[in-house]
Amino acid sequence: MAEEKSKISFLPSHAVADVPKGTLLVDAAEGAGVHIDIPCGGQGRCGRCKVKLESGSVEDSQNPHLTAEQVRDGWVLSCLATVAGDVVVTVPPARARERVADTAAHRTAVTVHSDWPLDPAVRGYYVEMSAPSLDDNMCDLDRLKAALGRTHGLSDVAVGLPVLQDLGKTLRAADWKVTAVVEQGNVNLPPRLMDIRAGDRTGTSFGVAVDIGTTTVVVYLTNLKTGELVKRASAFNRQISRGEDVISRIIYSQRGKGLDELRSLVVQTINELLEEVCTSLDVPTSAIDDMVVAGNTTMTQLFFGLDPKTIREEPYIPTAVHYPPVLAREVGVAINPNASVYALPCVAAYVGGDITAGVLGSGTYKSDVLTLFMDVGTNGEMVLGNADWLMTCACSAGPAFEGAGVRCGMRATTGAIEDVRISSRTYETTIKVIDDVKPQGLCGSGMISAVAEMFVTGILDKSGKMQVDGVRARMRNPQRLRSGDHGYEYVLVFAEQSGTGEDIVLTEVDVDNLVRTKGAIFAGITSLVEGVGVTLTDIEQVLIGGAFGQHISVEQAIQIGLLPDLPWDKFKFLGNTSALGAFNALLSREARVKTDEIAGRMTYLELIADNSFMNEFMSALFLPHTDLDAFPAVKAVLEAAG
Repeated sequence: MAEEKSKISFLPSHAVADVPKGTLLVDAAEGAGVHIDIPCGGQGRCGRCKVKLESGSVEDSQNPHLTAEQVRDGWVLSCLATVAGDVVVTVPPARARERVADTAAHRTAVTVHSDWPLDPAVRGYYVEMSAPSLDDNMCDLDRLKAALGRTHGLSDVAVGLPVLQDLGKTLRAADWKVTAVVEQGNVNLPPRLMDIRAGDRTGTSFGVAVDIGTTTVVVYLTNLKTGELVKRASAFNRQISRGEDVISRIIYSQRGKGLDELRSLVVQTINELLEEVCTSLDVPTSAIDDMVVAGNTTMTQLFFGLDPKTIREEPYIPTAVHYPPVLAREVGVAINPNASVYALPCVAAYVGGDITAGVLGSGTYKSDVLTLFMDVGTNGEMVLGNADWLMTCACSAGPAFEGAGVRCGMRATTGAIEDVRISSRTYETTIKVIDDVKPQGLCGSGMISAVAEMFVTGILDKSGKMQVDGVRARMRNPQRLRSGDHGYEYVLVFAEQSGTGEDIVLTEVDVDNLVRTKGAIFAGITSLVEGVGVTLTDIEQVLIGGAFGQHISVEQAIQIGLLPDLPWDKFKFLGNTSALGAFNALLSREARVKTDEIAGRMTYLELIADNSFMNEFMSALFLPHTDLDAFPAVKAVLEAAG
């Protein structure tokens, strides 16, 4: 008997899919070419993949993310609802995630430069040869090798089949005057001939450093000849539509062709950025001859198409932490197909090449003082140590600091509220918005700022709950503190002043998410410090990498218990240290070797196996902490406020 099919019609695109009964709506949509974001990877825990059932029936698991009114109106979660017959559904427009505004994202970033000796793995060598004749019948390859040896001392050059196939035609078309593009990346292997180009093309040589972030991908197009950063661009990692954190993506990778889809999405993101930067310079992407990538362990494995399943299963072992260079054509990146793609080494399942890059770029590995290096994004990764030793750990921070999983959250780009001040007398707000436009939402620094202000003014208690009865009566506008669909919420910006035409609020659920995130990070710091037998006050400097650190207030981050209560001058924000480390490794073979050494030096502390971490985490689930004496500066502020 033929399998019974159901017809699924999607509005407003009018795309149609015929699928077996029991198929998830999100899978039916994918088959019809209709895109639905599933930020939690299809686990039904984010509530953001809802679609509206216009006609027909589905089998639907009830979900707390849907209100009673939404259920009555026909809304269902596409990752939970299965087809029970012919249906028509409306898919809301996807939230815009395509671009990250470069001007906002980088406006406080440090100038990108490399302190390493300029010694890239790829160089161009110009040679001139005499044409073959009956008296000089040396073959084309030997003729080229002889010229390279005679002119540049490179007689022993390995050649792959793709280059060899075009060699004779290129040499003759160029009248035997060519630039040989040669890679000398591995000291244990002979130089490798990557390409032959007509004429003298040694004046410019391009490489690209890529930071594959869970949320954002950044590319640095670089002149390998001069060491100059030529162009940079960034965009949201297209994988976000299939999971906003690494665990969600690992889960999604186990669904059918999920792994192939995730790999394809990140490669597509990189290729679009490469096309953008190269088009602006009128340079073909095929002129890029070297690529260095840095990313956390999950992102690196997904980029290479390695199954990340074991990363989230005890004993949490990745497929690899050191990756052999692969050819661009093997991973599908749109550069010279014969170019190598080198991934910076990882350390463990949750400490990746982005941290190795960060330790390199920040100089933590050679510091004379006790240093805490932190990179806070979707994951919270940290390294404690100096030139003599390095200890590292990681915790799942979640995407809250990057604007995800928060009702009015957004990335730190144009229109994001990045700073909030609340009057202790009237409880009215003063906000600062990136690029001084009408506010559209809250980025991570804005959330930290808002929660800190709400705490020190008494709107929030230590547990993160809103003190409605004690505060509302004293407010100039009591409507700022109100009951919403999922508990109490505080209105930071009313609809008439916002850029979206809707109120911008911070809910108790948002606060709880933020408190859990900051609690995990602070617990990671304290577990790391205690694990090596020192105290927080022994830390001599705190270096913070990532876009997260470019906007936050140290004072307010301490007030909520995210950062330890240390003198403010001990904190330094370094910008995107992952991209900086990849940039250094692109320009210097010595830096590339140093990353291997750094990764090998780091001792990994597995927090899941550390009983003290959970105790520290539970203690940190308060503002700023259960032990207020650990935050003397915050205690003084609260006492002064009465």
